[in-house]
Amino acid sequence: MHFGPHLLLAALEGLVTAAVLALTALGLSLVFGVMRVVNVAHGEFFMLGAVLAWAISTAISGHPALGFLAALVLAPLIVSLIALVSERLVLRRLNYNPEATIVATIGMLYIIQQLALTFYGPEARPVEPPFSYRILLPWFGYSGYKLSIIAASALLLAATWFVLTRTKIGLVMRATQYDSETAQAFGIPVDRVYTGVFALGAMLAAVAAVLIVPISQAHYLMGQDPLLLSFIVVIIGGLGSLRGTLVAAVLIGLSDGIISVFFSPTLAKIIATLLVAMVLVFRPQGLFGTASR
Repeated sequence: MHFGPHLLLAALEGLVTAAVLALTALGLSLVFGVMRVVNVAHGEFFMLGAVLAWAISTAISGHPALGFLAALVLAPLIVSLIALVSERLVLRRLNYNPEATIVATIGMLYIIQQLALTFYGPEARPVEPPFSYRILLPWFGYSGYKLSIIAASALLLAATWFVLTRTKIGLVMRATQYDSETAQAFGIPVDRVYTGVFALGAMLAAVAAVLIVPISQAHYLMGQDPLLLSFIVVIIGGLGSLRGTLVAAVLIGLSDGIISVFFSPTLAKIIATLLVAMVLVFRPQGLFGTASR
């Protein structure tokens, strides 16, 4: 292929990466922004979503779409329930102390990882996609399922934006984010908000994992890269900013796809790291974040 087809293919692959990354990073950003908790175990919730997707889809016989749809509904719910229990048993008992919660979530990371290794095993296992149509583009055919990932992510991001900006639940979350003490004084159950946000963040990561696992493979160590890239997106986009998360995810996803195709994946990671360093030096609050007063 010539330059044009290569560029189109790289851009499409980058958009798929950006779509999954936006969902994963949004979950981390919400927890980070509302609770002021650095959830180091966020990548393991992503991994759990993929592992559960494999378990659920293989347990349901018939057309692959049936198992996939069941996994898309059940896996995020199970992961959110696990996150809810973890928040109540661990983070709440630590009073959401920033230093203590970092250590606690590191411990959660290893516990979840080792439980997955024990019950799931070390093998990387594929999940059959719900459909295998190819869309004919000017130079080549492209996976219809990959395009559906982009569409599904866009719908979920739009739904999240609507909830955060146009509903009472979003108003309560934003009030808790800006000033939790004042919110509690006005009768907002801050502990319940924290629990819900932590569960929602894990659910978004699990949804992203279920979407990506048919073109990837479920593995007990697959949470490391999503966690690192999600932190990069949150730092670049700005703490708790939905717009910043989306812009940063598209920026990182497209640059990773294009640079990886034309140069090397290693160079893409180096550039992303340099971009983070520049943001931290010149705009510590991120591209769309607000500076603390």
